Amino acid sequence: MSVAALIVAAGRGSRAGDGIPKQYRSLGGRPVLARTLEAFLQHPRVERTLVVIHPDDLDLYQESTAALPEELGEHLLAVAYGGETRQDSVRNGLEALSELTPKHVLIHDAARPFVNASLIDRAVEAVEEWGGAVPGITVTDTIKVIGSRSEVVSTPERASLRAAQTPQVFNFTPLLSAHRKAAAAMLTNFTDDGALAEWAGLPVHVFHGDADNIKLTHSSDFPEAERRLRGLSMAYVTRLGTGFDVHAFGDGDHIWLGGIKVPHDRGVVAHSDGDVILHALTDALLGALANGDIGTHFPPSDPQWKDASSDRFLAHAVELVRGRGGLVDHLDATLLCEKPRLGPHRETMRHRIAEIAGLRIDQVSLKATTTEKLGFTGRSEGIAAQAAATIRLPEVPHES
Repeated sequence: MSVAALIVAAGRGSRAGDGIPKQYRSLGGRPVLARTLEAFLQHPRVERTLVVIHPDDLDLYQESTAALPEELGEHLLAVAYGGETRQDSVRNGLEALSELTPKHVLIHDAARPFVNASLIDRAVEAVEEWGGAVPGITVTDTIKVIGSRSEVVSTPERASLRAAQTPQVFNFTPLLSAHRKAAAAMLTNFTDDGALAEWAGLPVHVFHGDADNIKLTHSSDFPEAERRLRGLSMAYVTRLGTGFDVHAFGDGDHIWLGGIKVPHDRGVVAHSDGDVILHALTDALLGALANGDIGTHFPPSDPQWKDASSDRFLAHAVELVRGRGGLVDHLDATLLCEKPRLGPHRETMRHRIAEIAGLRIDQVSLKATTTEKLGFTGRSEGIAAQAAATIRLPEVPHES
């Protein structure tokens, strides 16, 4: 056997509230588990699928699988029973699969019913290339590492962070050996198989996940999942904001533009780092929100913003959009100056802006123009930028 799937369905799902475990609850008229299983049972690369359940849930499991098409049931193996932790449950499932000795195994949470064929394809391709891999999506929120007293210890760069999903996929025999080794060492605190594989020294790569591959965790996740199945989406209103910023040149040997340090024969006169591109983009977002301007949120009279890095300003504006349930669709900026030239730095700036804002690179546009030797920019007395930002906000009904 080449590829087997192991579906972990032994949890109690206490965070989802009272009632039966979440994997057996109805979603769009069908059990969550049935929806999850169908994606694997009908995939041509997955030859067999095994489900790990709680010993008390056999009746619920049988009710869930009774709704599956009969032809799909041929690929479904007899259940295995879980243990006290997810790690124990996965190990029990792997032991049950060991009689078949598949080459690869995909391990997936039963409470992720929106897994699709494309994601499973990428998982199989990843394990064939690397031997061990997990799907991951980019992190849009700023992550803080805290200490024992809830103090911030560090703030990791979001560009290096990924939120792990399932299915996580590994060469079967090395993963089973790693699970047995962890059990023998009485280590039971691994939250996913990727972490256990890392501990065991196995290679673990990250392949592109799927933002729609959500895990049903809380009771509030079910209404939104129902809306998704019905093809309903949140009603949004599109807003456009514009921004403009200017700084005079002064002494120095560099300027900050688009979040990067650009060598230049002048500096800029500014309270913060004087990044006109990021300042203009920040104002554009605040304008789209109708929420003041950059001076309102970061007054130059406040000494804490002296020489501050402007990426903090743009990240703050993006978080304000997301805090209102909104989406940033596009950022566009134009640099106005004779020098420095934007061209050599354009792509680096686009990537940096996308990183700060948690966007894809194709959602960020940068342009530049001279002013034909006219005005203060034409006389090389200063530098300016104008920007536009397109966002979507949840539509709030107006009271009559």
